[in-house]
Amino acid sequence: MVDYDQLLSERVKVVKPSGIRKFFDIVATMDDAISLGVGEPDFETPWQVRRAGIASLEKGRTFYTSNWGLAELRQEITNLYRRKFHLDYDSANEVLVTVGGSEAIDNALRSFISFGDEVLVVEPSFVCYTPLTIMAGGTPVSLPTVAEDRFKLTAERLRAAITPRTKMLVLPFPNNPTGAIMTHDDLEAIAQVLRDTNILVLSDEIYCDLTYRGEHVCFAELPGMRERTIVVGGFSKSYAMTGWRLGWAVGPKELIAPICKIHQFGIMSAPTTAQFAGIEALRTGDDDILHMRGQYDIRRRFLLGELRSMGLECFEPEGAFYMFPSIRSTGLSSEEFCERLLMEQKVAVVPGTAFGESGEGHIRISYSYSMNHLREATARMKAFLEGLSAHS
Repeated sequence: MVDYDQLLSERVKVVKPSGIRKFFDIVATMDDAISLGVGEPDFETPWQVRRAGIASLEKGRTFYTSNWGLAELRQEITNLYRRKFHLDYDSANEVLVTVGGSEAIDNALRSFISFGDEVLVVEPSFVCYTPLTIMAGGTPVSLPTVAEDRFKLTAERLRAAITPRTKMLVLPFPNNPTGAIMTHDDLEAIAQVLRDTNILVLSDEIYCDLTYRGEHVCFAELPGMRERTIVVGGFSKSYAMTGWRLGWAVGPKELIAPICKIHQFGIMSAPTTAQFAGIEALRTGDDDILHMRGQYDIRRRFLLGELRSMGLECFEPEGAFYMFPSIRSTGLSSEEFCERLLMEQKVAVVPGTAFGESGEGHIRISYSYSMNHLREATARMKAFLEGLSAHS
């Protein structure tokens, strides 16, 4: 008999399965269940973008691209950062096209984190940062944020967490799951702490186009931050292109070249069809972003009102497409709340603890779903909460 447990890597053993996928998998087995758990736009990829992908197939463009990605696509990404953030990147060696933003994050961590290095991870945050840090051999250090600070990272908390072993800060704003953003002044306070250090910044800005109060500020825009920052972006959220699996990393060539080295051996190149579609998205997709953002904003305001009318305290999100209401008033843990809501009313949301221990007492709800979907789900949630009150 093969002892599989003995064969497993110790790093893989200590990594927990995704708390998001657990509930998603249960929903798939239930009739009449409604999921508010997955952060996937309910819009179709804009037609002209799909058409560009189709045209690439019709023309037989099914070849490998450069490891770095199509030159034309990298130039469009360069144009994007110049146009929106006044940042200049060399498309030849400072822009890498990846298989979604997740690959860029994974390869960035593996490129710079050695055994014993500490990675500061703002939490609550997306589920991949801590596991990928562990698998890179690093030590994740949680930087909890709280509703009282609007779920922003404060300079005081950052300064207190830095040690001689600190190698990197993961800065995920606009934030999944809280919907928090960081303003220019917020980011400047963080930059001030970092300027006299040798700490890298991995700025995951996948939701940069989905802000509802003012425009997004790219961390690399701040004085002295470009030289130490790897900016991760992508097409999944802004252009409703989740299944195309296309993202990027931009930064100084000294930071991007090592990431490309891992990418070329593990991936070769991002999907060619998706890259041709990505060129079209960057050239003609601004109006589509504005339309989708407007729809998300309508849903955001509706859901916030519904949650508050149920008696749930809820921070008003200013970015991405998530709500992170407190469920402490119910007396249930995040896990208990989500399990009971799913079993009793067939509504799936995600426990706050899936995004770090600091998420306890909260749940994440995605409003990337249609209004009809949200209305039905919130009606069921209201019935669930009324049932809890009746039995308390």
